[in-house]
Amino acid sequence: MSISPHGGYGGIAMEHKHENTKAVLNRLSRAIGHLEAVRKMVENGEDCAQVLIQLAAVKSAINNTGKVILKDHLNHCIVEAAKNGDQKALDDLSAAIDQFVK
Repeated sequence: MSISPHGGYGGIAMEHKHENTKAVLNRLSRAIGHLEAVRKMVENGEDCAQVLIQLAAVKSAINNTGKVILKDHLNHCIVEAAKNGDQKALDDLSAAIDQFVK
């Protein structure tokens, strides 16, 4: 098996760090906390409209976190993959974007 420049090893993702890892982890922690608060709102029978508004905020937080990850991936893994002619990395990115924007 070969190690791909975008952090994979024969199709298996390998651990790699980027400049925004800490920011992504912080954003995810906040989104998880916010989602837990929404769960409590539902458990407590709070107003459905307010629950929907809070769910929209959680979705926005997750989408914005995904944007940070995507930019990081483009700036590091994909730049390197393009330099090395790694078409699989580009195809994988395309498939990931398709899933992300569903």
